[in-house]
Amino acid sequence: MALPAMESLVPAATAKSLEQRPKRMTVFYSPNGVRMQRYTPATTGKNYAMTPILKPLEKVRDKFSVISGLAHYQASAFGAPPAGHGRSCPAFLTGVHAKATEGADIQCGISADQVAASYFAKDTQLASLELGIEPPSLMGSCDINYSCTYTNTISWKSPTLALPAMVAPSDVFEHLFGDGNQIDEQTRQMRLAHKSSILDFINDEAKRVNKRLGVNDRHKMAQYLESVRDVEQRIAKARETAIEMDLEGFTVPANIPVDYEEHVKIMLDLQMLALQTDMTRVSTFMLGRELSNHAYNNLGIPDGHHALSHHANIPDKIDKLVKINAYHMQLFADYLEKMASIPDGESNLLDNTFVVRGACIGESNEHDHMDLPIILAGGGLEGNRHIAAKKHTPMCNLLLSVLQQMNVPVENFGDSTGPLDGLIA
Repeated sequence: MALPAMESLVPAATAKSLEQRPKRMTVFYSPNGVRMQRYTPATTGKNYAMTPILKPLEKVRDKFSVISGLAHYQASAFGAPPAGHGRSCPAFLTGVHAKATEGADIQCGISADQVAASYFAKDTQLASLELGIEPPSLMGSCDINYSCTYTNTISWKSPTLALPAMVAPSDVFEHLFGDGNQIDEQTRQMRLAHKSSILDFINDEAKRVNKRLGVNDRHKMAQYLESVRDVEQRIAKARETAIEMDLEGFTVPANIPVDYEEHVKIMLDLQMLALQTDMTRVSTFMLGRELSNHAYNNLGIPDGHHALSHHANIPDKIDKLVKINAYHMQLFADYLEKMASIPDGESNLLDNTFVVRGACIGESNEHDHMDLPIILAGGGLEGNRHIAAKKHTPMCNLLLSVLQQMNVPVENFGDSTGPLDGLIA
């Protein structure tokens, strides 16, 4: 009969690793803004009264803080063509004014998640994981004068490289653990060895071909080989780390689920698996791409989400929008509750993960980016608070605070003016 876990019987090295579980960062994103009058609490501090949109979070109120007053100046036009979503979305995690272009010459900035990913990349198999629900829009449902890239993702690896969100559960599982709906360690190691041998062959062939190339082509080959080396390092890291997970009852659908909620929950389950196994410490999740016109028929709302977000103060449209906003909060509440139930060292996954939840627009009818609906959960921080930042405080102050709490060595980020006041009690 097995003994319960006892501190005195745990080897010193293991005990130390339990105490020093890594800090993670996730971003939970909702598109198209919210009805701020039914979102923002009327009072600040602890034990504020829940608003209609926040009500689904009542069961986990001790695990998060509402932060109001945060703004993105860089989503302003500054003389550029109109584009409420096309500038606000890329600014959300970067604090950078996106270049107005519908061509390939996109320009933004490095996002906060990628700053963290770059710092932790040496310790994990994957630097980051970008997940979403809707396939990217390539034309039609994007802001005029702005590339669709700006509204398809919130993650930017560099000012010119946006990272697309993966939307198919089977693709995510394969990306994390290899082919097949299983995590059999022996099989996984065999597959990794096979991939390593393929890379060895590619390297040998590249070196042979390189001798016959001109100067410009050798430069291109050098960039290519750098990418190959990055993959090699990821595989080496994967082979060093054994992964054994109990996946009884856990199935990954072959195709994207038709049911929206089922799709959301399986994607978040996959994200949590990646965090649990320390495959990555940084992830973003988009409930929908910006400008999404998804119809929430499961709520009895056949109207498109984006169309409702521009409600023109029509009561019926506002009520439908608030219902969608509250539903998104319910999905977020379930997510926090599940993360808190997963053991992680001497604590749980949520306590070791900073979760930034929000939208790039506040009051949706006005494309307002100067009062954003932001929530910060987990990370071991005190919850059950409404923190009212000074009006128009840069959103990047919060992002800077999160990065610093994760011990990422940064002194400023985006258009930050310093860490967010009042966050650390």
